[in-house]
Amino acid sequence: MKVAYLGPRGTFSEEAAMRYFSNTDIEPIPYGNIVDVLEAVDEQQVEKGIVPIENAIEGTITMTTDGLVNYDVWIEGEAILPVKLHLLMVKGASLETIKEIWSIPPALAQCRKFTKEIQAETKHYSSTANAAESVRIEGREDVGAVASEWAAKTFDLDIAKRDIHDHECNSTRFLIVSKLQNEVRNVSKSMLLITPTEDRPGLLAIILNVFSSLGVNLTWIESRPTKKKLGTYRFFIEAALGVEEENLKKAIAILETYGHHVRVLGSYDAKRL
Repeated sequence: MKVAYLGPRGTFSEEAAMRYFSNTDIEPIPYGNIVDVLEAVDEQQVEKGIVPIENAIEGTITMTTDGLVNYDVWIEGEAILPVKLHLLMVKGASLETIKEIWSIPPALAQCRKFTKEIQAETKHYSSTANAAESVRIEGREDVGAVASEWAAKTFDLDIAKRDIHDHECNSTRFLIVSKLQNEVRNVSKSMLLITPTEDRPGLLAIILNVFSSLGVNLTWIESRPTKKKLGTYRFFIEAALGVEEENLKKAIAILETYGHHVRVLGSYDAKRL
């Protein structure tokens, strides 16, 4: 089974894919960006895709939400991957010799206390994996990369210092998507995309009251511009019910009666990796 993920090799996305499908024979295929992953699934170049949608520190990944609007894919699963950031160096290098630290900007920002403490210069790369691979290729003993243990194993690097992140409880939430809707039974979550047909005062409150009145708990809400007119938005809403549950069906019916367009993006369970 072909599974698309956000590449290159050694990324957190690759690790999430390999862990989520650990009991399945898969062919992981890296793509250059999140949109390419969703497009590959939509065009059935691959059977499954995995994309990050939310990080506990950085928040929602808007490239994913916007991609879900534009591509016809079905969310069939959720994976939560703990994020641990380490300092990777070439074999035999010492932390005392380090002068530069390479990584993606968000990862460097999450390790600011450490980089400030050792007074190292920072250099931006397109991904943590790309930074780690560059350290290995250049073979310099005075540079390190902020990346994962998965990247250290992928590129045969030493972990010079573990857990250099500022916050201990970081994690990233991934969505597993496919082209075809699977049979939904006894799952714990559903994601809806609600596009209002008109803008009026208290619009979001009216939408949320529909769920509240039916006792439907919401676990995540995100607004994104419609890109048609300034100040107009569509809403991603994650409900703690499967799409087959009666109260969620009622909520969708009421919202559609109000004239809003409701698209069910998926119904799934969460899996901690």
